[in-house]
Amino acid sequence: MEILMIRHFQTKGNLDKRYIGKTDETLAETDHTKQLVQKRKKSCKNVERVSSSPMQRCLQTAALLFPGETPVLCDKLRECDFGAFEGKNYKELRDTPAYLEWMESGGAMAFPGGESRMEFEERCMEGFLKTVDAWIKEGVQKAALVVHGGTIMAVLSQLDSEGREFYDWQPENGGGYRIFLNEQEWKQGNRMCRRIEKL
Repeated sequence: MEILMIRHFQTKGNLDKRYIGKTDETLAETDHTKQLVQKRKKSCKNVERVSSSPMQRCLQTAALLFPGETPVLCDKLRECDFGAFEGKNYKELRDTPAYLEWMESGGAMAFPGGESRMEFEERCMEGFLKTVDAWIKEGVQKAALVVHGGTIMAVLSQLDSEGREFYDWQPENGGGYRIFLNEQEWKQGNRMCRRIEKL
C-alpha cells in the first residue's frame, strides 16, 4: 500500500512562526500555496481514500488537492496541544522560564497545560493505525492523509525502520512523505514502513 502523508498549506500562524495546535485557523492565501497545489496534484493522482484531521486548515488543503472527495475525519490526528504556548512564537516566549525549560528538555517535556510528546505520539499512532487497518480491510492500494507537521513527525518517528528521530521528519507546509507498507506483514504485526520518500 502507498500512503501520502501531507502537511496542510500555510496559515497566518505558520507565516508568523507561531505554535498553532488547537487554534482552528484557515489557510492563508499566498502565491506559494497556489504553486504548491499544482505541484502536489501530480502526486495525488489515483488516490482511492482520503482521511484528514478535522481542523479547517487540513480540510481546506484536502479540498484543494482532492476536489470532489469527502475526507474521513480522524480526531486523533489533530496537531499537538501546545497549552500555554499556543498562538505564541519564539520571540514572545524566549525569555519565559517554562519555555526555556521545555527547550532544554529537547521538546520532551509536556507543554504547560498541554500534551507531552509521548501522549501526542500515542494519540497520533492510535489514529494512524485505526485508519490504515480500515484501508487494508477495504483493499485500498493508494490513500492520503492530510494532517499536521507534528502528526507526521509523531507517526514516522515510530514507523521508520532506520530509527530516525521525531524532528528528522519535520515537513514544510504542503510537504510530506510517500510511505509504502506491506499489507500482509502489517496484518501480522510487523508495523514498519518498507520505504519512505519525501514528496
